[in-house]
Amino acid sequence: MTPAVARLYDAIDGTWPCVRAVTAGPWMLREGGGGGKRVSCATASGHWTADDLAAAESAMRLLGQQPLFMIREGEMALDAALDTAGYHLIDPVNLWVAPVDSQTGHDMPRVTAFDVWEPLAIMREIWAEADIGPARLRVMDRARGPKTGILGRLSDKPAGTAFCAIHTDIAMVHALEIRAPHRGQGLGKWMMRQAALWAQTQGGTWMAALCLADNAPANGLYASLGYECMGQYHYRIKSEAPT
Repeated sequence: MTPAVARLYDAIDGTWPCVRAVTAGPWMLREGGGGGKRVSCATASGHWTADDLAAAESAMRLLGQQPLFMIREGEMALDAALDTAGYHLIDPVNLWVAPVDSQTGHDMPRVTAFDVWEPLAIMREIWAEADIGPARLRVMDRARGPKTGILGRLSDKPAGTAFCAIHTDIAMVHALEIRAPHRGQGLGKWMMRQAALWAQTQGGTWMAALCLADNAPANGLYASLGYECMGQYHYRIKSEAPT
């Protein structure tokens, strides 16, 4: 049975972990260490009130972070309350899922994609070109379960990289980046299939990927591979007044 969307949310935390997660009243607060929205957002874990929203804001500021909430499926009331409180919507994300077995069994082109951990210098360089710097690499280091990097090559040149980690039986791919000169040539497909081959050896039964809703090429890639869009989430962020 396809994983419920709640399991996918758990897999995000498990495969792309924050520095520290703190339960504060009805909230799960995350300390991100500069690793981006996924590791810096607050999520609802119980019944909340308007006063609880203000308390969460204060707690996030004490962490040195801009107030930021992740809104998951079914959280319409929270979304509306944050909208009223001056939070604007940012970065809707699609959650894509496919059985591991549906992604294996293909004849992989030679020397096109490899799984390797720890990341090679060239993989770090490709990520850096896409503004995936040291803070996000530290997120990868924090992942506790099975994990690997994927290196893609085209025309005998390093052309792409990605990170894949497993939480329970879900292998989630993050930070898939293809160098600009090599895009549109099918490399992402082979890198995703290589990630599935690796996941299969580690006992993974599901592949998952996150993709900004407005990233048409990446969404098209996952759809072409037979992934199913199982849900979405987005963020609500509050801009701080200049001092």
